Order: sequence, then C-alpha cells, then structure tokens
Amino acid sequence: MVSLLVPTIVFVVAGIAVYLAGVQLSDTTDVLSVRWGLGEALSGLLLLAIATNLPELVITTSAALRGNLPLAIGNILGGIAIQTVVLVYLDVAVGESETLTYRGASLVLEGVLVIAVLVVVIMGSQLPGSLVIARVTPPEVLIVLLWVSGIWLLSKARTGLPWHEQGIPPGGQREPRGVGRTKNVSELGGYAASHTATVFLLAATTTLVGGVALEWSSSILADGLGVSGALFGATALAAVTALPEISTGLTAVRLNDYQLAISDIFGGNAFLPVLFLVASLVSGQAVLPDLTAQNIYLSGLGCLLTAVYVAGLLFRSRYGIARMGIGSLVVLLLYVLGVLGLVIIPTS
Repeated sequence: MVSLLVPTIVFVVAGIAVYLAGVQLSDTTDVLSVRWGLGEALSGLLLLAIATNLPELVITTSAALRGNLPLAIGNILGGIAIQTVVLVYLDVAVGESETLTYRGASLVLEGVLVIAVLVVVIMGSQLPGSLVIARVTPPEVLIVLLWVSGIWLLSKARTGLPWHEQGIPPGGQREPRGVGRTKNVSELGGYAASHTATVFLLAATTTLVGGVALEWSSSILADGLGVSGALFGATALAAVTALPEISTGLTAVRLNDYQLAISDIFGGNAFLPVLFLVASLVSGQAVLPDLTAQNIYLSGLGCLLTAVYVAGLLFRSRYGIARMGIGSLVVLLLYVLGVLGLVIIPTS
C-alpha cells in the first residue's frame, strides 16, 4: 500500500493554507468591491462569487488537467451539500432565543437559484454524451446563463421590488442587510488600496498552490483508502474547502447580519455548478453526460437541503431544539442520512 503519511501532511497543510487564504480573499474582496463602487450590482456579485469560490475553481481546474474528473465533480456537488450544513453551525452560533432563519429571513431567491441550477445538472446528466458543441454540452452553457441571469435578478431585487419594503420582515435582524459587510469593510478599510490589492493577490496565489496540493493529495488519499474520488471529494475535500465559508459566516453573525450569512452560502452554492463548464473546457470532454449515480444523488441531496432552508425562511419558526431551528435540525439529519446513502451507492 502506498504510504499515506506524506499526502496526509500535504492535505492538512494545504487545507490550512486554503482556509487562511480564503478568509483573506473574502475580506479583501469586500473592501475592493466597496472601493470600486460595485456593491450589490451585478459586477460586485460576480466578483464576490468567483473570489470566494476560488479554492473550488483551482481544484476543479487541477483535477480536470490531471484527468481526475470524479474528484472534481464530487467536490462541486458535495460542496453544495456541506456548505448548506454550514448554516446549521451558524444557527447554533447565533446564540439568541430566535433561530437563524427567523432573524435572517429575507428574499429566498438565492435558494431558488441553487435548486434551479441543480435541476439543470440532473437533467443534463440524462442527455447523450455525443451532444457536444465546442467541447461542452448545452446544459453546461445553460447553467452559466442561468446563474448570471439569477444574480442579475438578485441585484435588482435587493434594490427594491414593487411588493415589499426593504425586504426585512417584522422581528428580523435589526439592521439592514449588508451591514455586516459594511462594518467588516470599515474595520479592514484603513489600509491603502495598494495594500489591499497586494493581500488579495497573495491570498489568490496561496489558494492556487494550496488548491493544486489539495487535489493531488486527495487523489492519492482516495486511492490509498480504497474510496472513490467522488466520495472523497464530496466529504473530506468539500469539508476543507467549506472552512472559509464558516469563518465569513461567523463574522456576519457576529455583526448581526444574519441575512448576509445565509445569502453568502446560497450564493456560493449557486456558483459551484458553473465549474462544470470549466471542467469540460479544461479536460476536453463533456462532464454532465458522464455523471454517475453518486453524482446525481448528491445533486438531489443539495436540492433537498436547500428546499428545507427555503421553507424555513418562509415559515420563520422562532424557536428550535438544541440551540438550532427545526429546519437546521432536519437539514443535519438529512445530511447524515444522505452521506450514509452515498456510501452504499455503486460507484459505477
């Protein structure tokens, strides 16, 4: 058996590096977005989505170059599921009598967008592999168009819809959505723009190197442990790449911006399926038609977990169990059962 000591050390060190770099990427992106006047506009949301998901982008690209698509696909789809579970942790971290979905209730369009792109993933997996145009399939292009259209609608919705006022329900968070990002920027914005840009570039470079190391070590660890790349990517690797989301989510909760904490998770999840197009272009083969039963199962799990939170944001149950809302408890149980189910699904 190949020694797993070196790849394990590389995996742990690279995971820590990606976590620290991810936090810096998120913080500096917030500052740059404000200084450049992007805010909640389409360009601002595009920048935030790409920067905060740079670890997954690097891992997908590296895996596609090495022909390790199962690991990349597992990381994308497993990342959606596990990042949704991050909301469970944030719910516990709220530390108030009310739940996260009660305090953070707002427009649920982000959650609907996540479900929509995952539905396209499932539908695309059923198309024939011969339906390839310029190295990609139509569903992969549709996912990108759907995502861009979705965040454009979100940018419009956040500036005001004709049937609501400010989007803050009674008893919700006491300050307007986005105050957490504004406060965070005020704490970090004392540096010169050149300093912020330098930190951003250093964090991006660290993420690049760490992402490649994570992909390499994950491939060896999966083989050495006798598990599929899809399973390892959907669990251990997805958990590591979700660490920056935990940190930024906790920052938003600390600053009492619960709406931002929820929308950042949903926004990142909606972006991840866009990486299927990247994987196809880099690898030179269409990805969606070759999705396995495990991949389709993970897509369904992501839809299910997201739907539970969308319902929780609509019903706004104030009280919960064990310091978490009923929706968070259901999501946690469904995720545990979902991972158990993933293990017994045939890999071929």
